[in-house]
Amino acid sequence: MKTFGFKIDPLTGEDYYEVYIRGRQLLNDSHLNKASAFQKEERLSLGIDGMLRSGVSTLETQADRAYEAFLRKPDDLERYIYLAGLQDRNETLFYRLLLDHLEEMVPIVYTPTVGQACLMMSHIQRRYRGLYITPDNIANIDQMFQSLSQPQVNLIVVTDGERILGLGDLGSDGMGIPVGKVSLYVAAGGVHPAVCLPMCLDVGTNNPRLLEDPLYLGIRKPRLRGAEYEELVEKFILGVKRNFPGALLQWEDFAKQTAFKNLDRYRERILSFNDDIQGTGSTALAALMTAMRIKQSRFQDERYVIVGMGQAGTGIAMNIRTMLLEEGLSDEEARRRIFAVDMQGLLMEGDPLLEGPQEPLAQRRAWVEGWKLDDPSRISLQDVVRNAHPTVLIGVTAQPGLFSEAILEETAKHSARPVVLALSNPTHKCECSPEAVWKATDGKGLVATGSPFEPMAWKGRTLQASQCNNMYIFPGVGLGALVCKASRVTDGMFLAASRAISAFVTPEQEAMGLLLPEMKDIRQVSASVAKAVGIEARQAGLGRLLDDDQLGAVVAKAQWVPAYASYRPGALR
Repeated sequence: MKTFGFKIDPLTGEDYYEVYIRGRQLLNDSHLNKASAFQKEERLSLGIDGMLRSGVSTLETQADRAYEAFLRKPDDLERYIYLAGLQDRNETLFYRLLLDHLEEMVPIVYTPTVGQACLMMSHIQRRYRGLYITPDNIANIDQMFQSLSQPQVNLIVVTDGERILGLGDLGSDGMGIPVGKVSLYVAAGGVHPAVCLPMCLDVGTNNPRLLEDPLYLGIRKPRLRGAEYEELVEKFILGVKRNFPGALLQWEDFAKQTAFKNLDRYRERILSFNDDIQGTGSTALAALMTAMRIKQSRFQDERYVIVGMGQAGTGIAMNIRTMLLEEGLSDEEARRRIFAVDMQGLLMEGDPLLEGPQEPLAQRRAWVEGWKLDDPSRISLQDVVRNAHPTVLIGVTAQPGLFSEAILEETAKHSARPVVLALSNPTHKCECSPEAVWKATDGKGLVATGSPFEPMAWKGRTLQASQCNNMYIFPGVGLGALVCKASRVTDGMFLAASRAISAFVTPEQEAMGLLLPEMKDIRQVSASVAKAVGIEARQAGLGRLLDDDQLGAVVAKAQWVPAYASYRPGALR
């Protein structure tokens, strides 16, 4: 049952919500609850007079009160639980508080704290958000979608919980990731919270800890695999297309093989993208674009070692390859500059473990002849760094300390300003700290990490590592694709997004070593990304035929600002 609708007064042009519920039901609706900010007229007309204390607060006063309560919490997990509870009670207040304290609270609602929360989700669950699709209820997907109380659904973030951050299979406890991503879509991108839907495909788990945990709330069976799993995903996609034909779907934290298969199978059939592959690759590319500008270098002048060839690593490598080809290199010349390392060591042609997207990244065996190796049967990371002389080192392995002092010092020998992207989340999974890079490079290294680190004083100046957070990319890409009515999301749109982000970094920020904009500018960054995506969609014949200024105006209009709407009673339903 819909609880409200978006309306415009034809006489005055006033935007308002037509509200279809009353009393306690209204106060318990997170989209509609204003708590102490309900005006006296609204209290009377909506049947809540006497259910609230007499004082009427502004949103600003409520935010001050909520922040005071936030600060009283003893640790980050308790702060996460508090903010989740606030979001469940009053979404407008939650997003106002989040935007007021963005740099402080993003690490709570998303990485790194969301990882800790997902590990304990069945133990800290208060209320449920979004929808859980299972093999037992997939046949009722139309009924479930039609029972939603939201006025419409334009954005879906979905996971099956198999590869949550660097933590592995967390089953339906991984729902914390889509919930967190939706929060970032709203806070960073400005997508209205009432049109966003987090979802989990709960198809079981192979995590013995969860299967044996009496408090685990998901399906307590081994993961669905093969044809049965693919049939469930197909029914899910068809249900989305029937019920929300204009919606954008973001695939989130699926296992590598599943992620690539779903992306390839559905990217032409539904407006969708995979944030772990395309979003991470695009964010890292933006950081590298800035690094090239700082170094006054070209992509073809660098040598890249990428460790961890899952979704993120493969996505990053393919983006670098795209830039090398754009600069005029041949496929073979691009291949010579990218050294991709996974569990089996350096990816080599003919490797039986190679997967489709990795094949263009595999090195020719003739090219490594003569390398000095610790073990002739396997080319390790240490071997690659010693022989390939990388100038850019990228890690997405969830192996803390993988980039040792020796590896960092060796890398520093071959570039005046080496670039190190240690991107694994949460913080304790990071391949190295920014401090380790700066010590190994005498403060000259350019660093970005997956989770935030504090700035560091170094020889009279302040060094700072950028947080290579996908929230620089996906909220703007999603917003842009929606407002320009794109029929699909393309690689060209992500390339345009990377350029827009890098262009936002100022010379002053570059002097501090920043490779990405500051978090406080995230809304403006997302607007710039959305406009760039809209322009690319138009140029490719996939989006609305609006000129650049019109696209910018549409994006600005679409960015929701947390403020209480005017309510008018509608017919009870």
